[in-house]
Amino acid sequence: MSLLKPDVLKPDLSAISVPEWVRFIAQDADGSWWGYSVEPLQNHRGWYENEVGEHVKLLQSAGCDRWYDHLFRL
Repeated sequence: MSLLKPDVLKPDLSAISVPEWVRFIAQDADGSWWGYSVEPLQNHRGWYENEVGEHVKLLQSAGCDRWYDHLFRL
């Protein structure tokens, strides 16, 4: 369930290797899915680490108009 919009479901990540330190996942406007060790901050087209954590690109999917609803705690 999305942290920002409860009716948005978390994507299935079973087919990819998600590092153990990833605690949040988020989708950018271009469809990129990122993993973050701490809750990311939002910018005008996506998410970014807040300078105290790590991040990693997990996968690429189609772009999403409502990307800002796609922030999930693992």
